Amino acid sequence: MSTPSTSTPLKEWPLWEVFIRSKQGLEHKHCGSLHASDAPHALQMARDVYTRRQEGVSIWVVPSRAISASEPNDKPEFFEPSGDKVYRHPTFYDIPKEVGHM
Repeated sequence: MSTPSTSTPLKEWPLWEVFIRSKQGLEHKHCGSLHASDAPHALQMARDVYTRRQEGVSIWVVPSRAISASEPNDKPEFFEPSGDKVYRHPTFYDIPKEVGHM
């Protein structure tokens, strides 16, 4: 796969998703997207754009085309709990008095 040169117009560069881990956090959080010619270029641009106030300790850049995502129409099958699976809801358990408030 060839990498676009820096003379390629910005809109034709691949789109990258940027994730930053803050000093206080353990997880990386998505903070935006940018166009860059390759991964090192995307890291440099992400550092310049998204960590100007030294709020990050780690940066991930991922090509947008490599991300698989659910569609809004898939919401019922992905996110809504199934009402016919009562075992998912602990409403039929007897909690001993010794346990107290849960």
